Amino acid sequence: MTARLPIPLRLFLALLICWLMAPLIPLAVWSGSRSWYFPDILPSAYSGRAWSYVFSSVSGVPEGLWQSAFIALSATLLSLLIGLPAGRALGLYKFKGKALFELLILAPLIVPGIAAALGLHMVFLKLGLTGTMAGVVIVHLIPALPYMTLVMASVFAGYNPAAEQQARSLGAGSFQVFRYVTLPAILPGLLTGALFTFLVSWSQYILTLLIGGGRIVTLPLLLFNFASAGRNDITGAISMIYILPGAVLLLIAGRYLTGRNSAADSLRQI
Repeated sequence: MTARLPIPLRLFLALLICWLMAPLIPLAVWSGSRSWYFPDILPSAYSGRAWSYVFSSVSGVPEGLWQSAFIALSATLLSLLIGLPAGRALGLYKFKGKALFELLILAPLIVPGIAAALGLHMVFLKLGLTGTMAGVVIVHLIPALPYMTLVMASVFAGYNPAAEQQARSLGAGSFQVFRYVTLPAILPGLLTGALFTFLVSWSQYILTLLIGGGRIVTLPLLLFNFASAGRNDITGAISMIYILPGAVLLLIAGRYLTGRNSAADSLRQI
């Protein structure tokens, strides 16, 4: 039987949820409004024209949504392929220069992204990667890959490879060892790293703008353009679409990592 949360903690969690959800309420109202002027608390007129425009072919939102998803998924997959062995090396082994290597991995999180992008822009120009999908995916690895590597390093720091050796002694091949021994043990950390990587890539604006050169249009670019133009209704509609994948992934990861009904149970306790 699950114990109920104390009243102070329930109040704190309720206030925290309200605080986190509060910025989304005006966006949702804007997306369905036709006119909303200060000091009115609510819009004076409502309309669905923003949503109609967002889902039309002339808005560029469907294309931007597809490109954002493709870039984020590609960056996540590449981060898995690179960050998994790198995290295993950092978590399981001690070697000369390990501290320096860890510092270099953290460097993209310390150095401003725009500085790194400006430096890479000249290199990408010579390689013909500017204005291409491949170039944007590669540049998204700069802020995304450290999260995957560090998460996997922490996972492997508490991992015991003796189970792998025992499986090999029983005749299991490399793929079988990974599939039936290693993967189940590291899967929660793998999902956590993939979630961070996807969200970091999904939200990139500056790197996409500099390397994509305006040819690769993603949702963050469209969101900024409409917000700068003062189209609050369209901005609100795009924002609702923009946060949807992250919210869905967080719910899925939360159910898998902490128990299927843990989130719902917590809300009921509040």
